[in-house]
Amino acid sequence: MTSPVPVRGSKPGAKRARARRRVDLLIASALPVLILAVWQTVGSIGLVESMFLPTPWQIVKGFRELAVTGELFQHIGISLGRAAVGFSVGGAAAFVMGIWTGFSRRAEDMIDPSVQWLRMIPNLAIGPLIILWFGFSETSKIIIIAVGSFFPIYINTFLGIRSVDNKLYEVSRVLSFNSFQQVRRLVLPSSLPHLLLGVRLSLAISWLSLVVAELIGASSGVGHLILYASQNARTDLVFVGVIVFAVVGKAVDSLVRYLDRKWLKWRDGYRG
Repeated sequence: MTSPVPVRGSKPGAKRARARRRVDLLIASALPVLILAVWQTVGSIGLVESMFLPTPWQIVKGFRELAVTGELFQHIGISLGRAAVGFSVGGAAAFVMGIWTGFSRRAEDMIDPSVQWLRMIPNLAIGPLIILWFGFSETSKIIIIAVGSFFPIYINTFLGIRSVDNKLYEVSRVLSFNSFQQVRRLVLPSSLPHLLLGVRLSLAISWLSLVVAELIGASSGVGHLILYASQNARTDLVFVGVIVFAVVGKAVDSLVRYLDRKWLKWRDGYRG
């Protein structure tokens, strides 16, 4: 006697969960649309002066104005280049120093207190000092970004190494791993959650530091666009610059989150 063939299909609970997610997505999408509609209505009937709060349609026209001339994409490219160079310099130095202090207790005792002391100084405080030392050159902007990106990667690299279970080191000794094998096959996989978190935080702070660097003194970039527009009472272009910062920052953060889910899908963590 043959057993009945199970009918393929999704479980009722999974269907209900998908339905709830669709409803939640509709609600999440409806709220921004409602805000934009009210904003446009308030501006169109003249309740708020457009110089102080331009309507969404005026912002769209400002975006189109800059996009047609190519000026917007030129500023975005310059800002992305600065952020990438500053993040690479600060992140590489932080990764090396984090590994050094993570593996060496002596290095931690000598270096970490000074790093933690410097970490408490905000970028807004040291920005004018860096401008004074290096002028309004690209070097000063990259240094401001590099300083901002340094600390999250340093801290999370250090914590990632120190969070590796000591029993795994004992197993690696039994397997006769050399130092390079320990780092490649033990330390890096175990500390990857901390490293990705550090990269995500560092990218966010790099993007914020870019705003500081370009607002203090720059002749190009999205920060310069915002400053120039505010000086010429073009509030619509100020909003364009702010939106560009938000969209690009969110896109970079989403990329890191995607890599986090892809590379760390073996983790069994609480998902809410």
